[in-house]
Amino acid sequence: MTARDDETIDFYAREVAAYTTRGQEASPRLEGFLAALPPGGRILELGCGAGQDSEAMLARGFDVHPTDGTPEMARAAAERLGVATSTLLFEDIAEQNAYEGIWANACLLHVPRATLPSIIARIHAAMRDKGVFYASYKAGKAEGRDDLDRFYNYPSSDWLLGVYQRLPWTSVTIEEAKGGGYDNKPTDWLHVTAVKP
Repeated sequence: MTARDDETIDFYAREVAAYTTRGQEASPRLEGFLAALPPGGRILELGCGAGQDSEAMLARGFDVHPTDGTPEMARAAAERLGVATSTLLFEDIAEQNAYEGIWANACLLHVPRATLPSIIARIHAAMRDKGVFYASYKAGKAEGRDDLDRFYNYPSSDWLLGVYQRLPWTSVTIEEAKGGGYDNKPTDWLHVTAVKP
């Protein structure tokens, strides 16, 4: 089973202009993530979108490699950042022992539940020892589509913890928080930080 959902990718391709002009600031969770990394550490950003998080990481002197699964979004981020931005699908992550940090803000939430364990295993393999991996998910009870026809895995905290615990981590922490999203609807979020031994 693939992690790719063409309808979701098509949505982001259509909405590039809206995403790149809405003036979204970097994630407030970014500071804690960066504080856990060595100065200038190598970071892979998955699902970089308009590039605001990579922009903040670059400004802090980190070696950032932004990627997005939507080619149009990757091109827009590259224009904003002035650095190479790759089009990368989650199932194509193939590097080994390459990054001190992997940042996946609001992107792995589009991966089907059956495929998520294999994607997280790829991320685990791409991390260096003591690497830090952050991802956020919209919480729920069953995977499905939202009103904009985007696919979501909508996990519970317990289900997600079970997926992560299939791999060796020094720690896995899940924080629950209220928030919103592009559709401006109230959203229950799960923020997961995992540290590789």
